[in-house]
Amino acid sequence: MKEHLQQLITDSIKQLQSDGKLPTDLPINIQVQHTRDPKHGNYACNIALILAKPAKMPPQKLAELIIKQLPASPNITKTTIADPGFINFFIEESTQQNIDAQILDEKAKFGAANLGKGQKIHIEYVSANPTGPLHVGHGRGAAYGSSLANVLAFTGYDVHREYYVNDAGRQMDILAISIWLRYLEACGEPVTFPHNCYQGHYIGDLASEIKHQYGDKFQQLSTKIFADIDTISEEAYLDAIIAKAKKLLAKDYEIIFQFGKNKILDEICDDLAEFDVIFDKWFSERSLMQNQAIDNSLTVLKNNGYAFEKDGALWFSSTKFGDEKDRVLVRRNGQTTYFASDVAYHWDKLNRGYQIVIDILGADHHGYVARIRASMQALKLKYTALHIPLVQFAILYRHGKKVQMSTRSGEFVTLRQLRDEVGNDAARFFYVMRRAEQHMDFDLDLAKSRSNENPVYYIQYAHARICSVFRQLAEKNLDSNQDMGLQNLAKLDSTYEKSLCSILGRYPETIIKASKKLEPHLIANYLRELANGLHIYYNAQQFIVEDAQIRNARLCLINAVKQILVSGLNLLGVSAPERM
Repeated sequence: MKEHLQQLITDSIKQLQSDGKLPTDLPINIQVQHTRDPKHGNYACNIALILAKPAKMPPQKLAELIIKQLPASPNITKTTIADPGFINFFIEESTQQNIDAQILDEKAKFGAANLGKGQKIHIEYVSANPTGPLHVGHGRGAAYGSSLANVLAFTGYDVHREYYVNDAGRQMDILAISIWLRYLEACGEPVTFPHNCYQGHYIGDLASEIKHQYGDKFQQLSTKIFADIDTISEEAYLDAIIAKAKKLLAKDYEIIFQFGKNKILDEICDDLAEFDVIFDKWFSERSLMQNQAIDNSLTVLKNNGYAFEKDGALWFSSTKFGDEKDRVLVRRNGQTTYFASDVAYHWDKLNRGYQIVIDILGADHHGYVARIRASMQALKLKYTALHIPLVQFAILYRHGKKVQMSTRSGEFVTLRQLRDEVGNDAARFFYVMRRAEQHMDFDLDLAKSRSNENPVYYIQYAHARICSVFRQLAEKNLDSNQDMGLQNLAKLDSTYEKSLCSILGRYPETIIKASKKLEPHLIANYLRELANGLHIYYNAQQFIVEDAQIRNARLCLINAVKQILVSGLNLLGVSAPERM
């Protein structure tokens, strides 16, 4: 219906232009929205307000001209003008009710769109370093990324879901050394464990596994590694241990490195799979070195004149593209930086043929946006193809008090612990029920409650209530006759029924808006409104009544609601239980 109204308005304006009543160079961008108040009709358009200034005409007068020139439509019963110049459309009730028939016919496909027209989208999310378990902060990015990918696929994009495994660089070396030092402790050696190593209990667990599997294989050279390290800086001390361990342990160091990485990565993969977060590819940072992607991208930067040497290091001229400072690509010791890997990774993404690239990052990566856009411009890539939603942290509250967490000390709530406490459904929904860039307070007590204040319970309960109606129908030995119900939808003339039909009609536009704006929380908000409409209807009227025509019409309506609840929850990765 929105597209129909947009076309009618477009035809009206074109005719007015053809008649010389409006300029031919007007910036026409027609937006039709559902109204919130039935007194203002079913749909409203602000085009007269937008065009008033360029048309040099008062909005209300322009609205009158547009209405008079509108082509006839059997779907429109009335058009009005509301201050300061909105055009309101009242739609034929049968047209509104036909949405039920369309939903029951299309089922899970209702609301799907071809917005993307098959464009290839690369969406990267979570991408936590494999140096420890996923915590609750990673969970929000996982839920948001997974839901967004579902929405994009539902609206016609060819979506590729990818996890970038940061398996190269200093943090991974710190992980390996942390495990080795705990291994030495397990072997009975006195060890001073640096506070800038990884502190969590999981490090000790991994060390115990290595001792059980390899015995004292990695113990012999420990005294040589710690000998003759004389430095004041804690970071330099740790780097010295890493350097000596790599040299003296040689292949054994790589065994420890790979053991730790693989164990943690397997746990991350299992955690995400249980959270219904699945990836098409786990992309290794190390592969960028192995396939020469880093060297090749740096060569392109040099050839394009955006890489220069200073103080023995190779730098990227990112300030030429608006970044606050130039960035190091290769350090004086010849090691490439994380930024060099990021440059190569984005170069690789677009060279793989993706037309749109979405990086979902934590809010602490705000400064990353400008430098990556700059590198894409310098590589002469389509930098406008890059979108970087920033996801704010999730703060946990229990009994009204903030749950204290510190990743440095290893004291944090893991994603697995959160899922065990509140369940997958509550975790998924709570993570996506607000805009990603909004600060989030995660109320653990609310997420576990079975009350109307708990939004996911409220929505799931609406679905369960509808299922209970159909169970009651079977218990009374009555069948639902969909054909009879669809033929009698006009009998659904109560305020509750009209409201539900109106809400159902907004589902497709909600999906499209969520896709365009990269905001799956819009679907969560919509489902809360739909559930509220169903609960009000359920409490106000009986469905299983003597009149078969009315009974079946009402059953058609609530069955359509049921379908949309299932479809919307599915996009968000939340289940729709039949009993609560």
